[in-house]
Amino acid sequence: MKTILVTGAKGQLGRDLLLSRGLPATVRLVGVDRTTCDIADQSAVARCFAEFRPAVVINAAAYTQVDRAESESARAFAVNADGSAHLAAACAAAGIPLLHVSTDYVFDGSKATPWGIADPVAPLGVYGASKLAGEVAIRSVHAQHLILRSSWVFGQHGNNFVRTMVRFAAIRDALRVVADQRGGPTWTGDIAAALLVLAVRYLDGESLPWGTYHYAGQPATTWHGFAEAIIDEAVAAGLLMRRTPVQPISTAEFPTPTRRPANSVFDMGETVRVLGIVPADWRVGLRQVLAGWRRDGVRF
Repeated sequence: MKTILVTGAKGQLGRDLLLSRGLPATVRLVGVDRTTCDIADQSAVARCFAEFRPAVVINAAAYTQVDRAESESARAFAVNADGSAHLAAACAAAGIPLLHVSTDYVFDGSKATPWGIADPVAPLGVYGASKLAGEVAIRSVHAQHLILRSSWVFGQHGNNFVRTMVRFAAIRDALRVVADQRGGPTWTGDIAAALLVLAVRYLDGESLPWGTYHYAGQPATTWHGFAEAIIDEAVAAGLLMRRTPVQPISTAEFPTPTRRPANSVFDMGETVRVLGIVPADWRVGLRQVLAGWRRDGVRF
């Protein structure tokens, strides 16, 4: 039995990874969280590897509190940079690959066209800088890696933009949402599927093209456009009784501790051509999330 070790098992991506079905009978998923394997602690990582002896590691653990990172930079770097380095070093020593998730926040958003893999990075805040440091550490320590940059991640579990919009729409007469930032909303279920396809390919003996790739949902939209779709689909799913109006505003009208990239749209040509992974329609994932909440009786 070959083990795929999933860190960050209690996060929204980690939980979708562990809920995945259809893996070969010879492959098992083992999830660990901060309490069982704090990746910021190198000795904890060593103990985890000794116990589970993974054949592949998927790192879904991350410090993702974008605004809070500005005042908790040490913790953000401990998890996103040092933790990534610890996993990469342990994978290198074991001779196994590391599949790692990064972010659009490594870019400053100033480019007018979609961001390519080789475009210059220039994070605007601590969160992006810590994730970039994690990328750099992985590349310097372990050649056998796949870094998948994603954006605007949402899922059925945990807190995210979709849950916030549904909750606010149920209690407010109108919502005000930024309309001058663009990106690709990405369902954790789709990220999980892509990562597991790659992991199983490797375990089946396929030689993977190591490196950095972009993976985000399609089509590109704004936060305002995303919010409108969320409200429409939530009404259709029976989670909302009425369509709450969504008013477009500018970034300047909604100041936050961290500057967000104005453009987070990815060029995913390399992902399709080299990895053979086709980005999914985020609207399908959105319907899956809302249907899951309806089925589970989630209350907002």
